Amino acid sequence: MVLASKHVPIVEKTTKACSRHQSNNFRRVPSSWHKPKGIDNRVRRRLKGSAAMPSIGYGSNKKTRHMMPSGHKAFLVHNVGDVELLTTHKGTHAAVIASGVSSRKRVEILEKAKSLGVKVTNPKGRVQAAS
Repeated sequence: MVLASKHVPIVEKTTKACSRHQSNNFRRVPSSWHKPKGIDNRVRRRLKGSAAMPSIGYGSNKKTRHMMPSGHKAFLVHNVGDVELLTTHKGTHAAVIASGVSSRKRVEILEKAKSLGVKVTNPKGRVQAAS
């Protein structure tokens, strides 16, 4: 098994997803975040009891952002050539085989990854055991 290089401990902050102000009241207002800009808006003025606005403090550590619990960062692989790109990043990145890849190509990708020493996070997907 390929181990990840040393890294800062991953801290997962528990945060509530910030939805757009009054998106729950009107169907025409989508839930994706937009900063409120009205002069009387209670969310913009940060009044007590109103929704919280996203700020820089909600962010995660830059060194551990997008990192899986194993310590690797995911790299989506569609073919054997993509696995060869990971040879220089074995300690930091792991291959994730894309969902649209056929079972025949998956076997080829797994063989190449094993020979190069690259970690694959989903090796059992769509691969039948030979009986």
